[in-house]
Amino acid sequence: MTSGYYKVSIVTFYILETMDTRQLRYFAAIVEYGTLSSAAVNMRVAASALSHHLTNLEADLGVTLFERKPRGMEPTAAGHRLYEHAKLILKAMRAAEADLREAGGEVAGAVSLGMAYSAVKAIGVDLVRRVIEDYPRLDLALTESLSGATLVNLMATDVDLALVYNPPSDPLLRTIPVLEERMVLIGKEEIIGSSNDPVTFNELLELPLIMLRQGISARAIIDDVNLLKKIEGRTNLQMNSVQAIGGSLEAGLGCLIGTKLFMREQLARGTLHFRPIIEPELYRTLHVCSLTNRPPTYALEAVRNLILQLIAASVGNGQWEATLVTDARVRNH
Repeated sequence: MTSGYYKVSIVTFYILETMDTRQLRYFAAIVEYGTLSSAAVNMRVAASALSHHLTNLEADLGVTLFERKPRGMEPTAAGHRLYEHAKLILKAMRAAEADLREAGGEVAGAVSLGMAYSAVKAIGVDLVRRVIEDYPRLDLALTESLSGATLVNLMATDVDLALVYNPPSDPLLRTIPVLEERMVLIGKEEIIGSSNDPVTFNELLELPLIMLRQGISARAIIDDVNLLKKIEGRTNLQMNSVQAIGGSLEAGLGCLIGTKLFMREQLARGTLHFRPIIEPELYRTLHVCSLTNRPPTYALEAVRNLILQLIAASVGNGQWEATLVTDARVRNH
Protein backbone atom coordinates (compact mmCIF):
# COMPACT_ATOMS: atom_id res chain seq x y z
CA MET A 1 0.00 0.00 0.00
CA THR A 2 2.74 2.45 0.91
CA SER A 3 4.50 2.32 -2.45
CA GLY A 4 1.25 3.21 -4.19
CA TYR A 5 0.88 6.37 -2.17
CA TYR A 6 4.46 7.39 -2.88
CA LYS A 7 3.64 7.07 -6.59
CA VAL A 8 0.65 9.36 -6.12
CA SER A 9 2.90 11.96 -4.51
CA ILE A 10 5.43 11.82 -7.35
CA VAL A 11 2.75 12.09 -10.02
CA THR A 12 1.05 14.92 -8.14
CA PHE A 13 4.33 16.85 -8.03
CA TYR A 14 4.79 16.30 -11.79
CA ILE A 15 1.31 17.58 -12.48
CA LEU A 16 1.92 20.74 -10.49
CA GLU A 17 5.15 21.34 -12.40
CA THR A 18 3.72 20.80 -15.90
CA MET A 19 0.27 22.35 -16.01
CA ASP A 20 -1.53 25.42 -14.72
CA THR A 21 -4.28 25.11 -12.18
CA ARG A 22 -6.88 26.51 -14.56
CA GLN A 23 -6.42 23.47 -16.81
CA LEU A 24 -6.82 21.23 -13.78
CA ARG A 25 -10.03 22.99 -12.66
CA TYR A 26 -11.51 22.81 -16.13
CA PHE A 27 -10.60 19.13 -16.45
CA ALA A 28 -12.18 18.30 -13.07
CA ALA A 29 -15.34 20.17 -14.03
CA ILE A 30 -15.72 18.15 -17.24
CA VAL A 31 -15.41 14.91 -15.25
CA GLU A 32 -17.93 16.06 -12.63
CA TYR A 33 -20.54 17.51 -14.99
CA GLY A 34 -20.17 14.94 -17.75
CA THR A 35 -20.33 17.26 -20.76
CA LEU A 36 -18.41 20.24 -22.07
CA SER A 37 -21.56 22.37 -22.18
CA SER A 38 -22.56 21.66 -18.57
CA ALA A 39 -19.03 22.22 -17.35
CA ALA A 40 -18.82 25.47 -19.32
CA VAL A 41 -22.04 26.78 -17.76
CA ASN A 42 -20.90 26.00 -14.23
CA MET A 43 -17.37 27.34 -14.79
CA ARG A 44 -18.77 30.39 -16.62
CA VAL A 45 -16.52 30.02 -19.65
CA ALA A 46 -17.17 29.20 -23.28
CA ALA A 47 -17.36 25.54 -24.21
CA SER A 48 -14.82 26.19 -26.95
CA ALA A 49 -12.37 27.47 -24.33
CA LEU A 50 -12.79 24.31 -22.28
CA SER A 51 -12.27 22.18 -25.36
CA HIS A 52 -9.10 24.12 -26.21
CA HIS A 53 -7.64 23.68 -22.71
CA LEU A 54 -8.53 19.99 -22.71
CA THR A 55 -6.82 19.45 -26.06
CA ASN A 56 -3.68 21.20 -24.80
CA LEU A 57 -3.73 19.18 -21.59
CA GLU A 58 -3.98 15.87 -23.44
CA ALA A 59 -1.15 16.96 -25.74
CA ASP A 60 1.07 17.97 -22.80
CA LEU A 61 0.49 14.69 -20.97
CA GLY A 62 0.54 12.53 -24.08
CA VAL A 63 -2.65 10.65 -23.15
CA THR A 64 -6.32 10.65 -24.06
CA LEU A 65 -8.34 11.73 -21.03
CA PHE A 66 -11.89 11.29 -22.36
CA GLU A 67 -13.86 9.22 -24.78
CA ARG A 68 -16.07 11.64 -26.74
CA LYS A 69 -19.55 10.15 -26.90
CA PRO A 70 -22.82 11.54 -28.29
CA ARG A 71 -24.22 12.09 -24.81
CA GLY A 72 -21.16 13.31 -23.01
CA MET A 73 -17.56 12.82 -22.04
CA GLU A 74 -16.51 9.57 -20.37
CA PRO A 75 -13.10 9.56 -18.63
CA THR A 76 -10.58 6.99 -19.83
CA ALA A 77 -8.42 5.07 -17.36
CA ALA A 78 -5.88 7.91 -17.59
CA GLY A 79 -8.68 10.43 -17.04
CA HIS A 80 -9.80 8.65 -13.88
CA ARG A 81 -6.24 8.57 -12.53
CA LEU A 82 -5.68 12.26 -13.27
CA TYR A 83 -9.01 13.12 -11.60
CA GLU A 84 -7.88 11.47 -8.35
CA HIS A 85 -4.75 13.63 -8.37
CA ALA A 86 -6.74 16.70 -9.36
CA LYS A 87 -9.11 16.34 -6.40
CA LEU A 88 -6.16 16.20 -4.00
CA ILE A 89 -4.37 19.19 -5.56
CA LEU A 90 -7.43 21.44 -5.82
CA LYS A 91 -8.53 20.61 -2.27
CA ALA A 92 -5.07 21.44 -0.93
CA MET A 93 -5.03 24.72 -2.86
CA ARG A 94 -8.42 25.78 -1.46
CA ALA A 95 -7.25 24.95 2.06
CA ALA A 96 -4.01 26.90 1.56
CA GLU A 97 -5.84 29.96 0.24
CA ALA A 98 -8.31 29.97 3.13
CA ASP A 99 -5.54 29.38 5.67
CA LEU A 100 -3.34 32.22 4.45
CA ARG A 101 -6.24 34.66 4.15
CA GLU A 102 -7.11 34.06 7.77
CA ALA A 103 -3.58 33.94 9.19
CA GLY A 104 -3.52 35.83 12.45
CA GLY A 105 -7.27 36.33 12.45
CA GLU A 106 -10.34 34.30 13.31
CA VAL A 107 -10.06 30.57 12.61
CA ALA A 108 -11.89 29.82 9.39
CA GLY A 109 -11.91 27.35 6.55
CA ALA A 110 -13.05 23.78 5.98
CA VAL A 111 -12.01 20.66 7.88
CA SER A 112 -13.26 17.18 7.05
CA LEU A 113 -13.05 14.77 9.97
CA GLY A 114 -13.41 11.00 10.01
CA MET A 115 -14.29 9.42 13.34
CA ALA A 116 -14.58 5.82 14.44
CA TYR A 117 -18.07 4.91 15.66
CA SER A 118 -17.07 4.75 19.35
CA ALA A 119 -15.41 8.15 19.20
CA VAL A 120 -18.57 9.71 17.78
CA LYS A 121 -20.59 8.20 20.63
CA ALA A 122 -18.22 9.65 23.21
CA ILE A 123 -17.46 13.16 21.91
CA GLY A 124 -19.28 13.68 18.60
CA VAL A 125 -22.08 15.94 19.82
CA ASP A 126 -19.78 17.92 22.12
CA LEU A 127 -17.33 18.44 19.26
CA VAL A 128 -19.99 19.82 16.94
CA ARG A 129 -21.32 22.08 19.70
CA ARG A 130 -17.87 23.48 20.50
CA VAL A 131 -17.06 24.12 16.83
CA ILE A 132 -20.32 26.06 16.43
CA GLU A 133 -19.71 28.06 19.61
CA ASP A 134 -15.94 28.64 19.38
CA TYR A 135 -15.30 28.68 15.62
CA PRO A 136 -18.40 30.00 13.84
CA ARG A 137 -16.48 30.51 10.59
CA LEU A 138 -15.09 26.97 10.51
CA ASP A 139 -16.90 24.53 8.22
CA LEU A 140 -16.76 21.05 9.75
CA ALA A 141 -17.67 17.95 7.75
CA LEU A 142 -17.97 14.90 10.01
CA THR A 143 -17.94 11.34 8.67
CA GLU A 144 -18.73 8.42 10.98
CA SER A 145 -17.55 4.91 10.11
CA LEU A 146 -15.86 1.89 11.56
CA SER A 147 -12.18 2.44 12.24
CA GLY A 148 -10.86 0.66 9.13
CA ALA A 149 -13.06 2.67 6.78
CA THR A 150 -12.02 5.87 8.55
CA LEU A 151 -8.38 5.12 7.80
CA VAL A 152 -9.15 4.36 4.15
CA ASN A 153 -10.93 7.72 3.88
CA LEU A 154 -7.88 9.49 5.29
CA MET A 155 -5.41 7.76 2.95
CA ALA A 156 -7.66 8.64 0.01
CA THR A 157 -7.67 12.29 1.23
CA ASP A 158 -11.46 12.21 1.59
CA VAL A 159 -10.95 13.48 5.15
CA ASP A 160 -8.24 15.73 6.58
CA LEU A 161 -8.11 14.28 10.07
CA ALA A 162 -9.14 10.87 11.42
CA LEU A 163 -9.63 9.11 14.74
CA VAL A 164 -8.43 5.55 14.15
CA TYR A 165 -7.79 2.52 16.36
CA ASN A 166 -4.45 0.73 15.96
CA PRO A 167 -3.39 2.38 12.68
CA PRO A 168 -0.69 0.52 10.74
CA SER A 169 2.86 1.76 10.56
CA ASP A 170 3.15 3.93 7.46
CA PRO A 171 5.54 6.81 6.64
CA LEU A 172 2.60 8.77 5.26
CA LEU A 173 0.80 8.79 8.63
CA ARG A 174 1.34 11.33 11.40
CA THR A 175 -0.31 9.95 14.54
CA ILE A 176 -0.95 11.04 18.11
CA PRO A 177 -1.78 8.15 20.48
CA VAL A 178 -4.52 9.46 22.73
CA LEU A 179 -6.12 6.75 24.83
CA GLU A 180 -6.11 3.04 25.51
CA GLU A 181 -9.26 0.94 25.93
CA ARG A 182 -9.56 -2.52 27.43
CA MET A 183 -11.55 -4.98 25.34
CA VAL A 184 -14.28 -7.16 26.84
CA LEU A 185 -16.48 -10.01 25.67
CA ILE A 186 -20.04 -8.88 24.89
CA GLY A 187 -23.09 -11.02 24.21
CA LYS A 188 -26.29 -12.43 25.66
CA GLU A 189 -25.96 -14.26 28.95
CA GLU A 190 -27.10 -17.53 27.41
CA ILE A 191 -24.03 -17.38 25.14
CA ILE A 192 -21.24 -15.92 27.31
CA GLY A 193 -22.71 -16.80 30.71
CA SER A 194 -24.23 -14.64 33.41
CA SER A 195 -21.07 -14.54 35.53
CA ASN A 196 -19.00 -11.39 35.93
CA ASP A 197 -15.84 -13.48 36.17
CA PRO A 198 -13.21 -13.01 33.47
CA VAL A 199 -13.08 -15.34 30.48
CA THR A 200 -9.72 -16.46 29.11
CA PHE A 201 -8.71 -15.82 25.52
CA ASN A 202 -8.66 -19.55 24.80
CA GLU A 203 -12.16 -19.94 26.28
CA LEU A 204 -13.65 -17.23 24.09
CA LEU A 205 -12.25 -18.93 21.00
CA GLU A 206 -14.75 -21.75 21.63
CA LEU A 207 -17.70 -19.32 21.49
CA PRO A 208 -19.60 -18.19 18.34
CA LEU A 209 -17.70 -14.98 17.62
CA ILE A 210 -18.79 -12.04 15.49
CA MET A 211 -16.00 -9.76 14.33
CA LEU A 212 -15.21 -6.96 11.95
CA ARG A 213 -14.10 -8.02 8.48
CA GLN A 214 -10.49 -9.08 8.12
CA GLY A 215 -7.80 -6.58 7.24
CA ILE A 216 -7.66 -2.96 8.32
CA SER A 217 -11.07 -3.11 10.03
CA ALA A 218 -10.07 -6.09 12.17
CA ARG A 219 -7.02 -4.20 13.49
CA ALA A 220 -9.43 -2.07 15.51
CA ILE A 221 -9.98 -5.06 17.79
CA ILE A 222 -6.35 -5.79 18.67
CA ASP A 223 -2.99 -5.04 17.13
CA ASP A 224 -1.43 -8.43 17.91
CA VAL A 225 -1.25 -10.27 14.57
CA ASN A 226 -0.96 -13.74 16.12
CA LEU A 227 -3.96 -13.30 18.40
CA LEU A 228 -5.95 -11.74 15.57
CA LYS A 229 -5.26 -14.73 13.32
CA LYS A 230 -6.54 -17.07 16.03
CA ILE A 231 -9.76 -15.08 16.30
CA GLU A 232 -10.22 -14.93 12.54
CA GLY A 233 -9.70 -18.69 12.31
CA ARG A 234 -12.59 -19.35 14.72
CA THR A 235 -15.01 -16.73 13.40
CA ASN A 236 -17.88 -17.54 11.05
CA LEU A 237 -19.60 -14.14 11.02
CA GLN A 238 -17.75 -11.04 9.82
CA MET A 239 -19.62 -7.74 9.65
CA ASN A 240 -18.69 -4.12 9.02
CA SER A 241 -22.10 -2.80 10.06
CA VAL A 242 -22.80 -1.47 13.55
CA GLN A 243 -26.53 -2.10 13.11
CA ALA A 244 -25.99 -5.66 11.94
CA ILE A 245 -23.55 -6.40 14.76
CA GLY A 246 -25.84 -4.96 17.43
CA GLY A 247 -28.89 -6.75 16.08
CA SER A 248 -27.05 -10.06 15.79
CA LEU A 249 -25.77 -9.80 19.35
CA GLU A 250 -29.25 -9.09 20.73
CA ALA A 251 -30.68 -11.92 18.63
CA GLY A 252 -28.22 -14.31 20.24
CA LEU A 253 -26.39 -15.14 17.02
CA GLY A 254 -22.96 -14.70 18.53
CA CYS A 255 -20.73 -12.64 20.81
CA LEU A 256 -18.21 -9.87 20.22
CA ILE A 257 -14.78 -8.75 21.38
CA GLY A 258 -15.31 -5.02 21.81
CA THR A 259 -15.55 -2.19 24.30
CA LYS A 260 -18.35 -1.37 26.69
CA LEU A 261 -18.73 1.98 24.93
CA PHE A 262 -19.43 0.24 21.60
CA MET A 263 -22.61 -1.39 22.98
CA ARG A 264 -23.22 1.04 25.84
CA GLU A 265 -26.99 1.36 25.43
CA GLN A 266 -27.60 -2.39 25.13
CA LEU A 267 -25.49 -3.06 28.23
CA ALA A 268 -27.37 -0.37 30.15
CA ARG A 269 -30.71 -1.92 29.18
CA GLY A 270 -29.53 -5.35 30.24
CA THR A 271 -30.17 -6.93 26.83
CA LEU A 272 -26.45 -7.69 26.58
CA HIS A 273 -23.86 -8.73 29.15
CA PHE A 274 -20.08 -8.31 29.27
CA ARG A 275 -17.18 -10.19 30.83
CA PRO A 276 -13.53 -9.15 31.12
CA ILE A 277 -10.96 -10.98 29.01
CA ILE A 278 -7.71 -12.32 30.51
CA GLU A 279 -4.70 -14.44 29.58
CA PRO A 280 -3.98 -12.11 27.93
CA GLU A 281 -5.89 -8.90 28.56
CA LEU A 282 -6.68 -7.20 25.25
CA TYR A 283 -6.25 -3.48 24.60
CA ARG A 284 -6.54 -1.10 21.67
CA THR A 285 -5.17 2.42 21.23
CA LEU A 286 -6.96 5.37 19.66
CA HIS A 287 -4.85 7.70 17.51
CA VAL A 288 -5.55 11.10 15.99
CA CYS A 289 -4.16 10.72 12.47
CA SER A 290 -3.29 13.01 9.59
CA LEU A 291 -1.12 12.71 6.49
CA THR A 292 2.53 13.74 6.63
CA ASN A 293 2.38 15.13 3.09
CA ARG A 294 -0.48 17.49 3.95
CA PRO A 295 0.68 20.62 5.79
CA PRO A 296 -1.56 21.61 8.72
CA THR A 297 -3.81 24.65 8.58
CA TYR A 298 -5.00 26.86 11.43
CA ALA A 299 -8.44 25.30 11.13
CA LEU A 300 -7.05 21.76 11.22
CA GLU A 301 -4.92 22.52 14.27
CA ALA A 302 -7.90 24.06 16.03
CA VAL A 303 -10.04 20.96 15.44
CA ARG A 304 -7.23 18.61 16.50
CA ASN A 305 -6.66 20.51 19.74
CA LEU A 306 -10.39 20.57 20.43
CA ILE A 307 -10.60 16.81 19.92
CA LEU A 308 -7.74 16.21 22.36
CA GLN A 309 -9.42 18.45 24.96
CA LEU A 310 -12.77 16.70 24.62
CA ILE A 311 -11.23 13.22 24.80
CA ALA A 312 -9.34 14.15 27.97
CA ALA A 313 -12.52 15.57 29.52
CA SER A 314 -14.59 12.53 28.50
CA VAL A 315 -12.09 10.14 30.06
CA GLY A 316 -11.74 12.35 33.12
CA ASN A 317 -15.49 12.43 33.88
CA GLY A 318 -15.90 8.70 33.27
CA GLN A 319 -18.03 9.00 30.13
CA TRP A 320 -15.31 7.25 28.13
CA GLU A 321 -13.97 4.27 30.08
CA ALA A 322 -10.36 4.38 28.98
CA THR A 323 -6.85 5.40 30.04
CA LEU A 324 -5.25 8.49 28.58
CA VAL A 325 -1.86 8.11 26.96
CA THR A 326 -0.27 10.73 29.17
CA ASP A 327 2.91 11.04 27.14
CA ALA A 328 0.96 11.43 23.90
CA ARG A 329 3.18 12.87 21.20
CA VAL A 330 3.20 12.97 17.43
CA ARG A 331 4.71 9.88 15.80
CA ASN A 332 5.79 9.81 12.18
CA HIS A 333 5.73 6.10 11.39
